[in-house]
Amino acid sequence: MYTYSEFDESFVRNRVAQFRGQVERRLDGSLTEDEFKPLRLMNGLYLQLHAYMLRVAIPYGTLNGRQMRQLAYLAERWDKGYGHFTTRQNIQFNWPKLADVPDMLDALADVGMHAIQTSGNTIRNVTADHFAGAAADEIEDPRPVAELLRQWSTDHPEFQFLPRKFKIAVTGSPTDRAVTKAHDIGLRMVRDAGGAPGFEVMVGGGLGRTPMIGKVIRDFLPKADLLPYCEAILATYNLLGRRDNKYKARIKITVHENGLEAFRDLVEARFAEIRPEFSGVDQDWLAGIETQFSPPRLSDADTSEYDARRESDPVFRSWADTNLAPHKDPSHAIVTVSLKKPGNTPGDATAAQMRLLADLGATYSHDELRISHEQNVILPHVHRADLPAVFDALRSAALATANVGLVSDIIACPGMDYCALATARSIPVAQSIATRFEDLKLEHDIGALKIKISGCINACGHHHVGHIGILGLDRAGVENYQITLGGDGTETASLGERTGPGFAYDEIVPAIERLIHAYLDLRQGPEETFLDLYRRLGMGPFKDALYGDAARGRQADAA
Repeated sequence: MYTYSEFDESFVRNRVAQFRGQVERRLDGSLTEDEFKPLRLMNGLYLQLHAYMLRVAIPYGTLNGRQMRQLAYLAERWDKGYGHFTTRQNIQFNWPKLADVPDMLDALADVGMHAIQTSGNTIRNVTADHFAGAAADEIEDPRPVAELLRQWSTDHPEFQFLPRKFKIAVTGSPTDRAVTKAHDIGLRMVRDAGGAPGFEVMVGGGLGRTPMIGKVIRDFLPKADLLPYCEAILATYNLLGRRDNKYKARIKITVHENGLEAFRDLVEARFAEIRPEFSGVDQDWLAGIETQFSPPRLSDADTSEYDARRESDPVFRSWADTNLAPHKDPSHAIVTVSLKKPGNTPGDATAAQMRLLADLGATYSHDELRISHEQNVILPHVHRADLPAVFDALRSAALATANVGLVSDIIACPGMDYCALATARSIPVAQSIATRFEDLKLEHDIGALKIKISGCINACGHHHVGHIGILGLDRAGVENYQITLGGDGTETASLGERTGPGFAYDEIVPAIERLIHAYLDLRQGPEETFLDLYRRLGMGPFKDALYGDAARGRQADAA
């Protein structure tokens, strides 16, 4: 993985020192909150409902044990003993005191981490497939490209004051685990007719109040052209993007209002202008980065202990069947550690849990951990012989929940428990759904099902691309939850369709239960997923389940 150069170290330390001075001036009253706001946002500091919140970048979701231990230290030293992993592969600390934030940033810099460009109208943390470098279906590890984009975009003088925030995601696999089609720029690695790797480039994706699926602007872009082409897209957007209305300022609106063809023509013209300026220096730069992402030297060992444990222990077998993914080396597995034990807050990890994950990564996964946009933690390179030991350690820390990709593996934003923008609670809804289906013991029978919950129209919980999406809104001072169906964040991306009127807070869990019972009644077998069924039958039977006479009768009986 990438480690800081002397330049990186100097740059980040200087930014921390600069921000320390700004904080001091805010505390002594020399800066008003309005004056301080753009300065703190440049350093990942938000003002939430109850306190400041510091958002720390985990570029392309990759970190090592030392960095995870430092996050645990921050949680204990300056927060309330936990951190919250987000859908942007970041971690948020929700309770820091303003006077302590510069010390937190210095502590992050000690381990090659920072909070730069995790907020503001600039290029945010570049995200990537959380299985990158390990996935069996991968064409090539996309993280060197993500690191190239991170270095290029950090403090880029032309792109620090864009019309709105800008998000880039990259995947090296035909299976899209990075939700690339819901990003301002989505990069999906493909091969040309001769087998050379390059990228399908998409622009104008995004969720929020105007959700859109990204449009393909280039079917195939050679890797050597990636940086100048991305710069051409950003430069075009920076000129065309609206600044009169922040709700219409994202690139998705720019592409929509100008049309893809017109936007593409401007991008191609700008690309032709600037491409000669790069003259291969970016490829030399990339080659240097790639040396830091060499795959680990994987060991060979006997797997009989794994096989025996799997045969004799149904709890271990359930976890292995659910939480493991194929590794490019068949003797290894990718382990997803669920942070979604029913009843807990999705994405939260205590300091003790973070330290355990750091130890497991160092001992069993070549000192690598990943954070997924689904708010879980990944051990990417675990030998099958070590899986029983990993499972036992996880179980001791309440981290061995076998629910990855199932009903209780819910994505949820912090909602009205923390966020100043939220209009409804997300966390209690996620907890109630998860505990309800744990009580019903139906989760594994239901199979693959992605539920995503947002507490406001900004869609930080990605509800638009949930198989079942839930959006919490304020209706005359009362929480109301809209349901969407049929969303998908993968390579077959689609936006969910609203079912109809929303549900009150105490009605939303029974409504979700009716939807899932309808699915179980209608599917053609366990192999037909909820999304498959929805695409086969459409909205009709699910509307009946939600709003039909029988559904109203069940609601009345329950009341």
